[in-house]
Amino acid sequence: MTTAPPSPPTDAGSKAVLATRPPRRNGQPRLRRLSTGEQIFRVINVIILSGFSLICLIPFVHVIGSSFASPGELATTNFLLIPREVTLDAYRYILSTPTIFRAMGVSVFVTTAGTLLSLVVTALMAYALAKPYLLGRRTMNFLVVFTMLFSGGMIPTFIVVSSLGLLDSLWSLILPVTVNAFNFVIMRNFFQGIPDSLEEAARIDGCSELGVFARIVLPLSIASIATIGLFYAVTYWNTYMHAILYINDSSKWPIQVLLRQIVIVASGVNADASSVSVVPPAQSVKMAVITVATMPMLLLYPFIQRFFVKGALIGSVKG
Repeated sequence: MTTAPPSPPTDAGSKAVLATRPPRRNGQPRLRRLSTGEQIFRVINVIILSGFSLICLIPFVHVIGSSFASPGELATTNFLLIPREVTLDAYRYILSTPTIFRAMGVSVFVTTAGTLLSLVVTALMAYALAKPYLLGRRTMNFLVVFTMLFSGGMIPTFIVVSSLGLLDSLWSLILPVTVNAFNFVIMRNFFQGIPDSLEEAARIDGCSELGVFARIVLPLSIASIATIGLFYAVTYWNTYMHAILYINDSSKWPIQVLLRQIVIVASGVNADASSVSVVPPAQSVKMAVITVATMPMLLLYPFIQRFFVKGALIGSVKG
């Protein structure tokens, strides 16, 4: 015996229920209209955030605009955003000498080698210390976190670097700061959030501990690794104090130390006068070097920005 399908409700109550359902467009429910208070809040929120964005953006515009400004405009204007007359004399001046290229090369080497080494050491240590069955795990974690509050200090660190024969070596800018405790904690907490069942399945399939780390853990940790890598890259690129302490050979100065020399001494670049017809003012040269030193990190950030929030938050809210 077959039964007929139920007929749609025809009573007044059912019609009222159907009438209150939001109409659909292309299979999607229609969005709820914002109330007047919500619209006002959104407008105020956009205005405030736009103001903060402009406050952060104005210094960059000032530096870039001053680097392209003419000497006369710099002499008559205290705060310049957009120059009336654009000139490239400052960039011709600093790029006419191999000093700037040598300093950029040193910074690129220190940043690349230091970031890779720091990521490898930090990832291996964080993966090991994320395992609850590791003997002495609590003690080693405490010793690492302890360095976030207390350190040996400038003089003991200098003595250690000197005794290791690293003075006037580019490795003195890398090895003393290979592992950052804060970055280690973020990466360790990220590894702790990976399900143990994935690693157990890989071990059943015959993977060694290193194979589990390389084939399972690392592919799942791209966001965290990219974020920590950005932190390390910015730190190495902005190396200044360690270069002042450990590097006496001017040919091994990174770009930040060269920038310091230009700020202190207007003739710090020592460009070849025969290749430059006009010597720009010191202020314009300073701004041009700041622009050249800052631009690589600004160009790198957009490619890593999509990993930034996910990698930092997931590793910082666990454990």
